[in-house]
Amino acid sequence: MTDIAEKAETGWNDNATNPARPVGLALASLSLATLLSSLGTSIASVGLPALMQAFGASFQSVQWVVLAYLLAITTMIVSAGRLADIAGRRPLLLGGIALYTAASALCALAPTLGLLIAARTAQGLGAAVMMVLTLAFVAGTVPKARTGSAMGLLGAMSSIGTMLGPSLGGLLIAGAGWRAIFLVNVPFGVLAFALAWRALPAGGRSEPESKAFDPLGTVLIALTLAAYALAMTLGRGSFGLLNLGLLAVAALGVALFIVIELKVETPLVRLAAFGDPVLSASLAMSLIVATVVMGQLVVAPFYLSRALGLDPATVGLVLSTAPLVATLAALPAGRLVDRFGAQPMMIAGLSSLVLGAFAMSSIRIAFGIPGYVVPVLALSSGYALFQTANNAAVMSGATADQRGVVSGLVNLSRNLGLITGASLMGAIFAAASAGTDATATLLGMQLTFRVAMALALVALGLAVFCRRAAARRKTRA
Repeated sequence: MTDIAEKAETGWNDNATNPARPVGLALASLSLATLLSSLGTSIASVGLPALMQAFGASFQSVQWVVLAYLLAITTMIVSAGRLADIAGRRPLLLGGIALYTAASALCALAPTLGLLIAARTAQGLGAAVMMVLTLAFVAGTVPKARTGSAMGLLGAMSSIGTMLGPSLGGLLIAGAGWRAIFLVNVPFGVLAFALAWRALPAGGRSEPESKAFDPLGTVLIALTLAAYALAMTLGRGSFGLLNLGLLAVAALGVALFIVIELKVETPLVRLAAFGDPVLSASLAMSLIVATVVMGQLVVAPFYLSRALGLDPATVGLVLSTAPLVATLAALPAGRLVDRFGAQPMMIAGLSSLVLGAFAMSSIRIAFGIPGYVVPVLALSSGYALFQTANNAAVMSGATADQRGVVSGLVNLSRNLGLITGASLMGAIFAAASAGTDATATLLGMQLTFRVAMALALVALGLAVFCRRAAARRKTRA
């Protein structure tokens, strides 16, 4: 026991079958993998006009270059965690990085739009593995006293990837054409693979008796998530019969999944885990917060352009405030979590989110750009603090043989929140701003953020509940 403690304190792997590896190099590989997966999400969007021209296709066709990537991530994310718990996290992460890198090269070489979309789907599968396993590796590799700082670093890298995508993509397209936005991933993918091969410890798999896979549950959850994601993204904000039908399919899929998981001997997701109120509340908070944040990203461009009358270049510059603040706040957020604990910092982060949403709901055109930027400071810094604290709390509490699945559930809740936010908040804004004039846009902005504030208050209430539940557990222990 003393030997394990000493290894944890010095930051070395506690797996006796592998040579000790420094945590710094491991974090470098995990950080680069995180950056690449988020870059893959944001860099393709800026290339859609160029792809329309290159392939002579409609917007509805080329948007699948983005949707295919997001759908692949959403449908794979839970299964990737379970596969890692069975086969081992290191080989699966290496496989995910290799798949992402090879698929990026195929995207750059694709001669047709159909092949490009297929390659983007493969790239998304690799990205799902990378997203899940970076979180899982932190929980098993970094000393517990430094978990918050490590989560903050990964959060910063995710924000950097999101922020870097549009600007880097624009420069690459202008200088070398659309293929360059995919080709740029290849050297960084090779570097991430080399670092992971050198630094990450082996192990991290389940006990032999729990190694059976759940193929039926895996296929069913993938189809269910795909149906939900399509229901929330098709139609560009307008709900029709197809959307309602897909939602019905998703609801039926959830019911069937629960029935199957209760019957199989080795389920993909142990439903008993949701009996843990802290875990369930953490996942719910993650979904709610992602919904709120995505609402800001969807609505803000319309407010800045229609209500404030800013030109596209200025709109892009002002919009970069949110990811920049989130990036700068993520690292100190990690240190705050390590010092004061995850639960208090979750409450602090959500309180900041509520204040930011309230300020946005009270915005006035006369306030100009500062009237938008100041609330964004509260929203983005609160999001960074919450995300870091919530990830640290959930992953620290996960058992070794369930870190992969739990990491998948955390990422899934965030992804579902982003998809829901894009659809729900977009629909609220569209309904409230019945027109394109400045006054209608302002009213839409205010109503959207009143809803966002209500959602943030729900998340804050859950955070208070989590802190009390954690305190009761500590008292009983």
